[in-house]
Amino acid sequence: MLASRGMWLPLAVLALAGVVALGMSLAVGSASVTPEALWAVLRGEGDALSRTLVLELRLPRALSAFAVGGLLAVAGALMQVLLRNPLADPYVLGLSGGAAVGALAAMLAGLGGAVISGSAFAGAFLSTLLVFGLAHGTGSWTPSRLLLTGVVVAAGWGAVITLMLALSPSDRLPSMLYWLMGDLSYSRSPWPPLTLLLGICLLLIPLGRSLNVMARGPLQAAALGVNVRPLEWTIYVVASVLTASAVTTAGSIGFVGLVVPHMLRLVLGNDQRLILPACALAGGTLLVLADTFARTMIAPEQLPVGVITALLGVPTFLYLLYRSR
Repeated sequence: MLASRGMWLPLAVLALAGVVALGMSLAVGSASVTPEALWAVLRGEGDALSRTLVLELRLPRALSAFAVGGLLAVAGALMQVLLRNPLADPYVLGLSGGAAVGALAAMLAGLGGAVISGSAFAGAFLSTLLVFGLAHGTGSWTPSRLLLTGVVVAAGWGAVITLMLALSPSDRLPSMLYWLMGDLSYSRSPWPPLTLLLGICLLLIPLGRSLNVMARGPLQAAALGVNVRPLEWTIYVVASVLTASAVTTAGSIGFVGLVVPHMLRLVLGNDQRLILPACALAGGTLLVLADTFARTMIAPEQLPVGVITALLGVPTFLYLLYRSR
């Protein structure tokens, strides 16, 4: 559990921000809903058009955005603990690319449901093993070596995705391209990723002390009694599961796992017992706001939400890379 009452305050503030962001997402769009009409719908009243717009169209999408943002932010925080590198992110290191390849392969084979999720997890986990195996080599890896390896692996997955798109039926190509850029338009079932996000956070909170020690390096962690190898494998598997679920739900959305943990550490410090649940709330809030902006910027047309997160993430990535020279 959290160590002190003072740690609950930032979580309460972030939770309130998430509720406000969800409310904005339900009210704002090509057809606006007034606060009075929104409150009536949430109470089970209101006219049929408002109920359909809010409960059947916007609410599932907003909850899916919250779940995906939280999943990516927690995955990024875990990768940064493992690597002791603020540049670590599922998108930059190729996990999202591997998950996208697995999910696309299952889609092109005509499979669905759990098979797509399993294929995405297999792709993300394979990408994790490739990045860490190649970066480690016969010696110890360095942050720059790991980052370079991740960029190369991500580029390789990008080439595989391009090949798969080139061989895809032309009638399926536009929807696949839009999904790859990050698309929440077809997210109709937010409960599986939300349940996974809650379960993973409950699983990780008891590991907070061990993760705090792990952030100092494996040698210090081992000297202080942490069983390093099982903890590393736990992080590998959990980060892969989180990334796969996010990619299956909304396609490839980059830089959420980079921006959110870094900003929270600047404000809240580096206690993982606080940072991980804060990442779940802040990542969800960020993606809800980004998706709302993507829906309304050129309404009634919609932008892929991945475009908005990239516009936020690329300058942050370059700034962090400059600082870590």
